[in-house]
Amino acid sequence: MPALPLSTSCRRPRGPCRAMLLAMVTMLGGCGFQPLYGTPGGGDTASGTIPDQLRQVYVASIPERYGQELRLFLQQNLAGAGQEDPTGYTLRVSSYVMNEAIDIHSDNTTGRTRASAHAHWMLYTVAPVPALLTQGDAQVIDGENETFEQYFAQNLNQATLARRVAQAVADRLTQQLAIWFRTRAAPARHAAMPQATYVDPNVMPNSSTEIPRQAVGEDGMPGMAIGRSSPDPSGTAGGVPANGTVNSQ
Repeated sequence: MPALPLSTSCRRPRGPCRAMLLAMVTMLGGCGFQPLYGTPGGGDTASGTIPDQLRQVYVASIPERYGQELRLFLQQNLAGAGQEDPTGYTLRVSSYVMNEAIDIHSDNTTGRTRASAHAHWMLYTVAPVPALLTQGDAQVIDGENETFEQYFAQNLNQATLARRVAQAVADRLTQQLAIWFRTRAAPARHAAMPQATYVDPNVMPNSSTEIPRQAVGEDGMPGMAIGRSSPDPSGTAGGVPANGTVNSQ
């Protein structure tokens, strides 16, 4: 039987194809592309490479079980394949996870839980009077399917979700830190925009001129639509009832 010819994808590029690939590589290098964790210009910088600087970051304690997992993932990401040397910077992280019930059934159970994680980080110098160098925010959205008939499996799903969210937040924070060490530019922060409100039919108005209204959360949905108790995922804002409803004229 005669040998079958190799497909085009298996052949080594020759002639015009090889010249085109070389031209594309040359153009990419001419655009100033450099790997984030590489050495700029092929030489050492005054403060070391990005991985060297990340290894100098000490991660302060983060409360609760989720915070402990987040801190462990951050320490792993910042250390990389080398030895930790957290003597140059201190990273302080404030993070929380808001669980929201979606796919609500007629018996008031839910088929899925959506987890929205928010983190605010601040990087300080290590000094008698620490100086704030930069700060930023990160958000992660994940979820899990509810299995009420399997209690043990449900506990495993919740623990896996929390661990997965913590790892995703740690990856976002590590990338933002690496970008700051490379550019020394503060991460972009979005200005708060006016949010819509909806009439809350479950609250009795105080008078004929006041209409109870509920503000939306960061996902654009009011709390009464997806089962959460407050539109503010960080807790009840000052002067706002626990259900997030305010009376407006």
